[in-house]
Amino acid sequence: MGYSGAMTNASGATDKPSAGDPIPPKCAVIEVHVGELKQLFNAIDPSPFRDKDLDPKAEEFIVGWAKDLPRDASLALMIDLDREAGLPDEAAVLRGAIHEFFSQRAEAYRRRLRELFRVGRTSLLIGLIALASAIALGDFIAGLMKGSRIGDIVRESLTIGGWVSMWRPLEVFLYDWWPIRNEARLSDRLAAMPVRIRYLNATTPDAWKGDWPAVSPRGERAGGEAQPRVLNQAN
Repeated sequence: MGYSGAMTNASGATDKPSAGDPIPPKCAVIEVHVGELKQLFNAIDPSPFRDKDLDPKAEEFIVGWAKDLPRDASLALMIDLDREAGLPDEAAVLRGAIHEFFSQRAEAYRRRLRELFRVGRTSLLIGLIALASAIALGDFIAGLMKGSRIGDIVRESLTIGGWVSMWRPLEVFLYDWWPIRNEARLSDRLAAMPVRIRYLNATTPDAWKGDWPAVSPRGERAGGEAQPRVLNQAN
C-alpha cells in the first residue's frame, strides 16, 4: 500500500492523486463516492475502532454491484473521496477494515449454512420416520378393512401426509443452501479485492483531521466510537 501523487494518463489528462492497492487492468471496479471515510462505517457498532462494521447502505451498495458482475470477474474497490490525502497509512487501514468485514460476513454465512444443514438432517430423519410410519399405518388399516374403499382412501391419505412431512428437508437440500453458499463465496471475493482511495480534493485543506482513521466515525480520536453519516454513493 502506498500513496501516489497526481499522474498523467494516456490522453494527457492529469489523474487525481490516489493511494492504496494497485488495481489490475482487467479488474471489475466497484466505485463508491463519499465525502468522508467515516461515512462508510456503522455508527452503532460497539466493536473496537478498526473492527467497525460497514454502514448497511455501503454494504448493500458494494454487494449489490458485485452481484451484477460476472461470477468469475476479479473485483476491486475504488473509493472516490471528497478531500485531500490524510494519514500515510489510511488506505492500508481502510483496506484492512473492509477485508475484515467481508471475511466476517463470509464466516457468518458459513455458520448459517452449517446450521441449515443441521436442521435439514434433523428434518430428514423426522420426515423419513413420519413417512415410514404413515405407510405402515395405512397398510395396516387397509388390511383391517380389506375390500373396503374407505380403507384404500385412508391408506392413500396417510401416504400423502407422509410425503408432505418430507417437504422441509427436500426444500433445505434442493433449494435453501445454494444462495447461502453463493453469498459466502461472494464475501470471500470481496475480502480479497484490492482497495484504493482516489482523492478529489473537494473540501478545505486539513479536512482529513476530522475523518476516519484520524478520528473514529463519531468524531473522537482513534480508539473512540463512531458517528452516523449519510452515505453519498456514486456509480
